[in-house]
Amino acid sequence: MSDIAATPGEQSPMTIDINGWKSDAMQRRVARRYASERRFRFLGFFAVALSGGFLAFLLGTMLFQGVGGFTQTEIRLAVDFPSAAAGVTPAQLSGKGADDAMAAIDLESLVITSATATLGEEGPSLLSDGAWLSLRSALQDDPSLLTRKAEVWVPASVDIDQAAKGADEPEADRQLAALKAQDRVQTSLSMTFLTASDSTDPTVVGIWGAFKGTLLTMAITAILAFPIGMLSAVYLEEYAPRNRWTDLIEVSINNLAAVPSIIFGLLGLAVFLNFFNMPRSAPIVGGLTLALMTMPVIVIASRNAIKAVPPSIRDAALAMGASRVQVVFHHVLPLAMPGVLTGAIIGMARALGETAPLIMIGMRAFISSPPTSFTEPATVLPVQIFLWSDEVSRGFVEKTSAAIIVLLAFLMTMNATAIYLRNHFERRW
Repeated sequence: MSDIAATPGEQSPMTIDINGWKSDAMQRRVARRYASERRFRFLGFFAVALSGGFLAFLLGTMLFQGVGGFTQTEIRLAVDFPSAAAGVTPAQLSGKGADDAMAAIDLESLVITSATATLGEEGPSLLSDGAWLSLRSALQDDPSLLTRKAEVWVPASVDIDQAAKGADEPEADRQLAALKAQDRVQTSLSMTFLTASDSTDPTVVGIWGAFKGTLLTMAITAILAFPIGMLSAVYLEEYAPRNRWTDLIEVSINNLAAVPSIIFGLLGLAVFLNFFNMPRSAPIVGGLTLALMTMPVIVIASRNAIKAVPPSIRDAALAMGASRVQVVFHHVLPLAMPGVLTGAIIGMARALGETAPLIMIGMRAFISSPPTSFTEPATVLPVQIFLWSDEVSRGFVEKTSAAIIVLLAFLMTMNATAIYLRNHFERRW
């Protein structure tokens, strides 16, 4: 029993006033508390719904505008190939000198002549400026066309293409109706957008050149940033002594992670281009620049993942006779790998969307053919999107949105791969 007792007429200090919880004042306080909780939950739900709405609006806008970028309107053209043969034979188009033989054929004049003969005086204006490329591809696929007349599907002009996709263009609508009456027009999936490179004509542009440049640049970034960043984190967390120098290094790494990306572009311009005289606009320079930008993020995330491994794991391994290196690489690092991979994918995703540092090192050049090595001039998808968004022609609007869709798909593929690897290496204890 308690030693505390109350004098007559006084309430014991251990006695709880149950009736006080039912008083009007207490009920108002409880009601205000519950109302505050409901408001907080509503605000949280509203914030999530608003964020989801903006995301849905963004994706919906990109899809609505970008779907048309994957399709192309084409016109069926009757072409008299023998009239432009200029002494070139089908055998020459399939031999070693095929490029020189193809250059001897005036395909641009052939397109104009064929368009006038097939569609009338306004025929050439209905076709894309790059229509002759379709004739070249047809001859490359079947050199025997040079000996006969044939009908070839060539890309339509921007106005006809936009009218076929629903744009309000009275004159183009009239021309489109005339083409449909002759059964000479179709809109289908455009493989050119996925296989071609940059061009001044939106009807023949493609993303393959920029996409390949992105792959080469990201390969250099991953090869350099991931192992160096991870091993730096291992050293700083497991081996480095705690003194003023390591404290200075840690502060510097944290500051570098917050530096604007354009500063790394200036660094790449000054060091890799001006000092080392490396090739301008090359994926190797872009990869080195992005690796410098990505490395601090990987180091910070890797250190946090390594620090999260319980000390008992290290103590148990050392007690069993494992060396310091064995403890780190056989026990600590495998357990920290999910967090390390998460940091790596965050850094790589940031590098994938960067534009400013790559513009500083010249990767905004007009690249008409895909790069074949790490040292050839190239561009990347974010820069290509930026360049297309600044074009005057309306046809580039849907191409820009379509390129954004490809970039988002690439980013989601990277994230999915990282999630799979993280789950694969994850260990529970």
